[in-house]
Amino acid sequence: MAEEYLLTQEGYDKIVAEHEELVAVRRREVAEKIKEALSYGDISENAEYDAAKNEQADLEDRIHKLEEMMRKAKIINESEVASDTVSVGKKVLVKSIDDGEEEEYSIVGATEADPFEGKISNESPVGSALIGRKIGETVEIEVPDGKVSYKIVDVH
Repeated sequence: MAEEYLLTQEGYDKIVAEHEELVAVRRREVAEKIKEALSYGDISENAEYDAAKNEQADLEDRIHKLEEMMRKAKIINESEVASDTVSVGKKVLVKSIDDGEEEEYSIVGATEADPFEGKISNESPVGSALIGRKIGETVEIEVPDGKVSYKIVDVH
């Protein structure tokens, strides 16, 4: 089976917007840089030309990756999942059994993960351990620093 990219609607919309920006704006800018560099003459020792061609290659690679992600995207429909069950696209409030501290995570697909924003991947140790669990359950998770235990307080 081909690789699937699990995305929330918000994540998919961000990918589409980035793709549109790269295709409509950045391609033109890079083409202008190449054109300008060519006007300097001999391309065999033209650092500007080499840099612009490298930028073009990176840009086309990113565009291709975004197109693949859009083609293989599986957008999570939050309404299809039980409201008290942790799944991709849901926010989960957990309470640490050790210190009583509460944390809220948004469970997202790997491509959307941003731990600094509280968005954790469904493939991460914490995300995968929480998936399918319900409010009130206690989960023990193996993380790089050892084990943590969380009680699921709320899912929304």
